[in-house]
Amino acid sequence: MTRLIDVPLLRATPESLKGFGEIVHDPKTHKVHIVPWPVKGHRRLDPGTGDEGGTTEGIFACEWQGDELRGVNAAVGGDYVLGYRTAPGHVHLWHVNYHPDGGQFFWPVDGRPFVVPAGPPGEDPAPEKFVAFWSDGSFGIYLHADVWHEGPFPTAPSGRYFDKQGKVHGRVSCDLRTELGLMLNVPLPTAL
Repeated sequence: MTRLIDVPLLRATPESLKGFGEIVHDPKTHKVHIVPWPVKGHRRLDPGTGDEGGTTEGIFACEWQGDELRGVNAAVGGDYVLGYRTAPGHVHLWHVNYHPDGGQFFWPVDGRPFVVPAGPPGEDPAPEKFVAFWSDGSFGIYLHADVWHEGPFPTAPSGRYFDKQGKVHGRVSCDLRTELGLMLNVPLPTAL
């Protein structure tokens, strides 16, 4: 049987995002930090190398299709099942990932509230440490490299987000349901 772990909902603020990311006030000027490529052994990267992949951007569109929350990320050509609806106002999250090559941000094109679930960096996700960051739609949410996450999740039937992230698009994933026997129960309120 799959366990459900309730994820606490937090209003995204500079304080609540500490250790996870930042508020995005202007998607045109907000920088995505690119992490230098890792090296093996004792030799270091030559200066000015290892972080030249840059960023990519596009629309991350989300829409409920029946009881599945589907997402299409045009920035990297991704098409995903983000989660499942089994109770009103919640999504059950089965998968999380992080990007070792750089951060990622979501800016609400439609100006509506949305939620981004996130967990602290680490080799494996810590489900009991996940939180759901809520935006009222007037600002975006940026997550640092190595932060476990999924989303964005619209609080309406659909949502469109300007997405900017590392172009290399290194992605490390965990199937929570298969690997850990659980899903995260993420609330989707329209107001806080």
